[in-house]
Amino acid sequence: MHLSQSMAGLIAVASLTWASADHVSGAETARPNVLLIAIDDLNPMLGCYGQPIVKSPQLDRVAAGGLLFRRAYCQTALCMPSRSSLFSGYRPETLQNKARPLTGNAPPATVTLPQLFRQNGYTTVSVGKTYHYNHDDPDGWTRRHTDTFASEGAWCDGYCSGYQLPANRATVESYLRGKRFKDGSPASAITEITDTPDEKTPDGIIAQRAVEELRKLQQAGAPFFLAAGFYRPHMPLTAPQRYWDLYERAQFALPANFRQADDGIPRDDWNEVRRYGDCPPSGPMPEDKAREIIHGYHASISFVDAQIGKVLDELRRLELDRNTIVLVWSDNGWQLGQHGRWSKPNNSEACARIVLMISVPGGPRNQQTDALVELIDIYPTLAELCRLTPPSHLEGTSFVPLLAAPDRPWKTAAFTCLIDYTTRSIRTDRYRFIERPSGQNELYDSENDPAEDHNLANDAASQAVVQELQAALRAGWRQAVPPQNE
Repeated sequence: MHLSQSMAGLIAVASLTWASADHVSGAETARPNVLLIAIDDLNPMLGCYGQPIVKSPQLDRVAAGGLLFRRAYCQTALCMPSRSSLFSGYRPETLQNKARPLTGNAPPATVTLPQLFRQNGYTTVSVGKTYHYNHDDPDGWTRRHTDTFASEGAWCDGYCSGYQLPANRATVESYLRGKRFKDGSPASAITEITDTPDEKTPDGIIAQRAVEELRKLQQAGAPFFLAAGFYRPHMPLTAPQRYWDLYERAQFALPANFRQADDGIPRDDWNEVRRYGDCPPSGPMPEDKAREIIHGYHASISFVDAQIGKVLDELRRLELDRNTIVLVWSDNGWQLGQHGRWSKPNNSEACARIVLMISVPGGPRNQQTDALVELIDIYPTLAELCRLTPPSHLEGTSFVPLLAAPDRPWKTAAFTCLIDYTTRSIRTDRYRFIERPSGQNELYDSENDPAEDHNLANDAASQAVVQELQAALRAGWRQAVPPQNE
């Protein structure tokens, strides 16, 4: 693509975005608002991602009104470092976060994403789980709604069960403190079904708070940055009965590789799942419990989809959609029995690939891209779309050019690491390579083996590819950024 074509398309997108706003004091076009929607542990298995079983009409309409990223990846498949990376603009390897607060390892002068907007005259509001912990980044927010964080007691932060049954509420502490393993205490269940009204659940409360904030923000008239973070489908899977009833459990087949033989490479032991009282403390997941979890995961997606729909409806009713960028993201993927594994702390495609979609006023509609993008790219993208000067430390790349040309050449790789920051993964157009300090590496041909069933790392015929990807992994993200002048 020639420079003139690329820039013309980019300018067209930006012009349409800014021209959709009202004028401020008759002097300049108002900057667009931002509605940033985070969803915890959500796989890209929505209807808009080609999954017909899943009922996700509200998120599907966001995709229909904008650009869907089919190959988007997190930097760490774990809530805390993933969110820290996105909001700080630093990659996890740079932050080396192993304790809270999330941004505690960032340099003192770091300007976070909400801080940038607040410093530039935006009203910044956080509702629900945006960062992982309750009190992170206090300077970033004009207002914060953190009531759902307190639902499990003062000894919990970053986890909100949504349990309604007294028995589960009485035993949730055993889960959170790992007491099931320490002293044999009973632990709460991984699923729960009740007739609870949506508005009485944590995610329903988050939706209502976001709706109330939109009304306040519309009345105030100033540009806003509203971040709303929803908990489900993070475990426990506590969607109300009516969302379970959208599906028949018999329709869910276990993954074809559910009973794949162990190859001897040490990975995660899905301890996050094993802490629940009705899951096995060791060994494989029973098939009936596996289907129950898969059913609950689908129900939880439809449940949170409905809550997000309430926020989108209010945005439209207030006519704020005319000048609001809507960006939806998930912090990591989640294993649903693939290779007999569950949960997320893994560098596999199932854990690293996430949901990402953006709707920009005047921008593309019903478009998709296979460009490799990363969560770290959200910060520079929103800064560019809102005409804010980003700080120089950002380690992501604005994907605004993809709004004008979704098929243009882009990054050559995306990078993911574990919380130890030494087990790293690189995802290219065709391959995923996982490197471990132990030398027990993995190589998968995503073109011919999308389920990652066949590890090619030790095959003689693959050694040239292994060496190439090892070199790219060591060269790092700076060598993978797209050419800016094509």
